[in-house]
Amino acid sequence: MGFLPPEQGGHALDSTPDGLPVSGVAVHYPTGHVVPEHRHPQGHLIYADRGLLRVEAQSGQWLVPPTAAVWLRAGVAHRLVVPVALQAHGLFVREDLCARLPAVDCVVHVSGLLRELIMALTQSDIPGGVRRRQLLGELLVEELHAQPLLPLHLPWPPGGADSALQQVCQALVDDPGDSATAAEWASRLAIGDKTFQRRFLQATGMTFGRWRQQLRLMSSLTLLLQGLPITQVALACGYDSHSAYSTAFRKQFGQTPSAFVATR
Repeated sequence: MGFLPPEQGGHALDSTPDGLPVSGVAVHYPTGHVVPEHRHPQGHLIYADRGLLRVEAQSGQWLVPPTAAVWLRAGVAHRLVVPVALQAHGLFVREDLCARLPAVDCVVHVSGLLRELIMALTQSDIPGGVRRRQLLGELLVEELHAQPLLPLHLPWPPGGADSALQQVCQALVDDPGDSATAAEWASRLAIGDKTFQRRFLQATGMTFGRWRQQLRLMSSLTLLLQGLPITQVALACGYDSHSAYSTAFRKQFGQTPSAFVATR
């Protein structure tokens, strides 16, 4: 059950139904690895105890630092992108228990207890037998229910691959430092500035400026974990200075970039 290792193609497998509340698996992925789009019939929690994992679904993208995990509802198609090498942990929650968990796909905080439960439930051989696995799974659901949601979600415009707004968003994902204004993007699409702003807000639930800042801050996490100097990260992600970037980072994540790096 879980993910097929990279050397076998990196595809995902569904967990084997066994009646237990939660089952899980852990797999190491190298830098640059991609697990193709797949889905699971159970609720799915994805956690990386080191590195940084990107989860992509039709509704948006999520970045998972070691203090957070992505929660996906049952049946949500998604793929995994590995910017830096990591250990991925996949937990599968029995469908009848998902009613107590978030009704939307999201990023949740990982408390110390939740982390230890994830580690225990993704061991290949959990000591203590079925009863212990059941108790650990029930406790994981309780602890997951209590976790706050985190602002690490980047909403994605609906529509097909040729959607104009999707192309704008993908261009910015490819180059977070792109400085083109909303008016310039509107001109490229041959529409008015106000029309572009309105359509973007309707499609993503965020203004263009707020969405781009969210993207830049999320993208900067990968560069920080790769060991790049903070000033270089700031410039690569479209900020004019170290201080401007640090201010935005602290407002979004509650700590400075240097503090974030120091705890990883």
